[in-house]
Amino acid sequence: MTRASACGCLRGACPLCNLDCHPLMPPAPLLLLQNIRLTFGGAPVLQGATLSVGAGERLALIGRNGSGKSSLLKIAAGLLEADGGSRFVQPGTTVRYLPQEPELSGYATPLDYVEGGLAPGDDPYRARLLLEKLGLRGDEDARTLSGGEARRAALARVLAPSPDILLLDEPTNHLDLPAIAWLEAELADSRSALVLISHDRRFLESLSRAMVWLDRGAARRLERGFAEFEAWRDEVLAQEEADAHKLGRKIVREESWLRYGVTARRKRNVRRLGELHALRQQRRAWVGAPGRVKMAAAEGETSGVLVIAAERVSKSWSGAAIVSDFSTRILRGDRVGIIGPNGAGKTTLLRLLTGALPPDAGRVTLGTGLVTVTLDQRRAVLDPAATLAETLTGGRGDTVFVGDEARHVHGYMKDFLFAPEQARTPVSALSGGERGRLVLARALATPANLLVLDEPTNDLDLETLDLLQELLAEHPGTVLLVSHDRDFLDRVSTSVIVSEGDGRWQEYAGGYTDMLAQRGRAIEGRNLPSVDPVPQPVEAIVAAPTPGQSPRRRLSFKQQQALRTLPDRIEALHATLAALHKALSDPALYARDRTEFARRSAELAAAESDLRVAEEEWLALEILREEIERP
Repeated sequence: MTRASACGCLRGACPLCNLDCHPLMPPAPLLLLQNIRLTFGGAPVLQGATLSVGAGERLALIGRNGSGKSSLLKIAAGLLEADGGSRFVQPGTTVRYLPQEPELSGYATPLDYVEGGLAPGDDPYRARLLLEKLGLRGDEDARTLSGGEARRAALARVLAPSPDILLLDEPTNHLDLPAIAWLEAELADSRSALVLISHDRRFLESLSRAMVWLDRGAARRLERGFAEFEAWRDEVLAQEEADAHKLGRKIVREESWLRYGVTARRKRNVRRLGELHALRQQRRAWVGAPGRVKMAAAEGETSGVLVIAAERVSKSWSGAAIVSDFSTRILRGDRVGIIGPNGAGKTTLLRLLTGALPPDAGRVTLGTGLVTVTLDQRRAVLDPAATLAETLTGGRGDTVFVGDEARHVHGYMKDFLFAPEQARTPVSALSGGERGRLVLARALATPANLLVLDEPTNDLDLETLDLLQELLAEHPGTVLLVSHDRDFLDRVSTSVIVSEGDGRWQEYAGGYTDMLAQRGRAIEGRNLPSVDPVPQPVEAIVAAPTPGQSPRRRLSFKQQQALRTLPDRIEALHATLAALHKALSDPALYARDRTEFARRSAELAAAESDLRVAEEEWLALEILREEIERP
């Protein structure tokens, strides 16, 4: 009796192997790229990269800007010819590719565009269904679509045929939060194999089951999800550094032996000399990990404590309320995120708060000593005809002033991973990620105590996002941030202002996840269901009503007592911590009395834990009280 192998072929009759197929062999890949080589402008981008995609696999393609991720995806889609290597696709396999910048020219409507991607036998109704789910009617004029609408149409085009393999290049770019959450749920339920390029950490963590890391032209694979990537990458780079150090020491030993060692047989000398040449060649061939972006924002003069005060502000366009009766107070050091679906008026609210747009009603008061720097998502400040150096220096010589410090433009360029030979490169020739870094370099060189960032994360690689997050978290000034990146909002924001629809905006403490917990539901978009998981309220704070019972609309006696006493307890804990910090700052304490040092260290840890619990309990009770008292 013949026996089925792991790839589904009958043993002894495998058309893939042409010979006997071993029962333990893994399934043959649907798509296989081997030894891919690609060069642009004389510089090698890919050097022997490999990509294998099996049925139902979920791969994240990771790498820095310029590492060749998009090029490799285009080669996989058959849209770009590699300089070397091979591409194999299983016969009958359907592959669909989502580019970063969809091109709808030649199509009158989004529906025409989506139906144009269907193959004979595909369900035409699915095209209409996906457009409707993505918030498009289908009969819009394709020439007037916004970037987000064009991206939604392109997503419908690649999803409609239900292909065997989906190749998605930055699928969340230009999408709002409801659309990202919907797409995440749709891809999670899809049976297609996925290869994803994205800067959205939450998106990658949710969908990836394996990773391919493009690094210095090579592709390394890890059979784990994105949550494991950074620790694994750091281990790989640390091992490389250790190996390079060992190689250097070995070369030094061999050179010392040749110079000063006792002369042995001639043949042995010749052999060891040859080995030394080989070691030197190996050391020259080793390319270290690329440098990291060095970010430092030029700090302006300290602003007043009150930065922005908005009192019952309203704004309408063509009779439609964009902002209605909104009030807020933003203090120095606050990092406020503004989030909502596309078309909700996030940019309008941002311009109202910064005084760039007058309100129809209400009043906006700006604090004293404000120096504002704005980063526009459209990057309108960039002149496509200007060179990189002219953009940074303003066309004045070769010096960049970062605050009061004068820097040579080449040195400042290196901080943002630009090579000196790129100084004369026109902006129009830069990639999306390079333009993003250039806008950051230009903005951060200007002294400011109020940073206004409209979608700053677009096209930035993960390492640059990490550094931008650290910079914003440590910035002594104030930050206003519009973003659809959930992880970035969680890491940076001290509060978020959320569109509630019909021009209503509400502020919540914390980041995106904290907002979900307080709001009790995700952000809804047009025709898009709420699919974000919403954390359940804490039972000790808000008890769920039993069936048939109306929700409790008053604080219990215990909760009222806690609200009265918690502020005093928090103040006392702060005083205790200050005393413990002062005692432990004595450099002689450890040498004088180790037992006392250990006791006070334990007390410090316990006090910090108690303070964190007390502050979280007080915040939850305050939120509940405000909800109850709100008319």
